[in-house]
Amino acid sequence: MSAGSVRMTGVATADLVDRARAGDGEAFRRLTGPHRRELQVHCYRMLGSVQDAEDALQETMLAAWRGLDGFEGRSSLRTWLYQVATSRCLNALRAARRRPAPVETDLDLPEPTRLGEVMWLQPYPDDLLAGLADRDPGPEARYERREAISLAFVTALQLLPPRQRAVLILRDVLGFRASETAAMLGSTTESVTSALKRARATLAAQHPGGRDAARPPEPGSAAERELTERFTRAFEAGDLDAVVALLADDVRLAMPPVPLEYHGRDLAARFFAATAFRAGRTWRLRPSRANGQPAFGLYQPDPHSAIAHANGMLVMTLAGERISALTRFDNAALSWFGFPRTLPD
Repeated sequence: MSAGSVRMTGVATADLVDRARAGDGEAFRRLTGPHRRELQVHCYRMLGSVQDAEDALQETMLAAWRGLDGFEGRSSLRTWLYQVATSRCLNALRAARRRPAPVETDLDLPEPTRLGEVMWLQPYPDDLLAGLADRDPGPEARYERREAISLAFVTALQLLPPRQRAVLILRDVLGFRASETAAMLGSTTESVTSALKRARATLAAQHPGGRDAARPPEPGSAAERELTERFTRAFEAGDLDAVVALLADDVRLAMPPVPLEYHGRDLAARFFAATAFRAGRTWRLRPSRANGQPAFGLYQPDPHSAIAHANGMLVMTLAGERISALTRFDNAALSWFGFPRTLPD
């Protein structure tokens, strides 16, 4: 159910709240159902992981069910649910969670540009974003919907301390007022304003001029299709020169949880030559979309049988007529996109 598919009056909402407090599960589902998808996206921005976001969403729904008596109606139900969800995400970030160890390789790789700081990140399926456009962000939002779910933005969020991350999302992405954000975090308006200032400065330092970069083609446009089709043909043909020709001069390659980043076309070419296009490797790409961007399931044909094995997922970031970033994820991301572990080749 989309956020805009249900419009309840205050009387109807109050009636559902009363019924839910009395133990009516269907009333609770009607109250919270229109908000589930946007709350999951909120948890994803906070945590950088689809699985962690789903876990946090389930904890949010359980906490809201158990704590519905604490909803006093001073704010909207949506605002109260965001407060609960943000609290659960902050708890998750404080907890010691298991993360994959950095992957070591015996390949002769070029020296990376830098070691990436964000090692725990997953792509977000566009299918889960359906319906979110029905709800406009608050008047104080600074980021467009498309930018606010992009992989670059979500990656940058993970570099912020948890409370700064929460403040920036609540204020600049969702458009809650400073006083609302302070109430949701049990803080003061002055503290929220200070945290927001620091968070904005950190994001600006991470991506100087990033918001002034060439805009990507519109999703599903002829320009986007042409670029992704050219990339697919070149990659599957093992044509390194053709792939590199599609990259921006300052292209970035990342591959969490491997903490290596490569910046620039020359390093990208050397990296691909040592990995994806080394002798004996061929590829099949299956299209998808993640974080509002073109994405692919990567498959390698088996030389001994008529199948192709999954070998991760690739998300493209486009700028103008070029590819400005490529982020590769391991096989753990595939299930959220409906990709199997093997394909008939």
